[in-house]
Amino acid sequence: MSEPAGVIQQLLEQLTKLPGIGPKSAERIAHFLLGGDRQHAVLLARALDAVAERVRPCRECFNLTDSELCPICSDPKRDAGLVCVVETPRDVNSFERTGTYRGLYHVLGGRLAPLDGMGPERLTFAPLVDRVRRGGVREVILATSPTLEGDGTALFAQTALQPTGVAVTRLARGLPSGSSLELANAQMLADALNGRRTF
Repeated sequence: MSEPAGVIQQLLEQLTKLPGIGPKSAERIAHFLLGGDRQHAVLLARALDAVAERVRPCRECFNLTDSELCPICSDPKRDAGLVCVVETPRDVNSFERTGTYRGLYHVLGGRLAPLDGMGPERLTFAPLVDRVRRGGVREVILATSPTLEGDGTALFAQTALQPTGVAVTRLARGLPSGSSLELANAQMLADALNGRRTF
């Protein structure tokens, strides 16, 4: 592909906006999609279209779903008295891979970062407090990343939940400080979850 033009250039530009995809990787992906059997490109386009049209936040926990309730919230076998508060849907996936947590989740939609314009009003703290006030929740596990922003987010959540009287715990420091949950392996997350402590 020498001088890409038109739709090919648009494809390359969109691919390079994805995390971890630079110009060379974008070119390799484009060659794969356009070379040989173009069915891969058609199926990918359909999947992306369906995701853009149908995926939205779960009305209860704010995880991503294509239904009103995500599969975790609608699973009657999950422990509804235990709510694990995480920053992003990717963090939910990280915990689910451990296979050890059987409670529910609450996705904040990020972490507090005032310098980047991410204040409490842009996160789902209010729905979390409302959820606890409705009753049935006996413990909230604050599972934000062990970073300065993550700790600040956990402190804000703990303060907001204090009037509800619910038990609030924080993940144990089995996770290296300054890292992100998405980089932790399943055993590290399982250890941190099992060793959590009162906030």
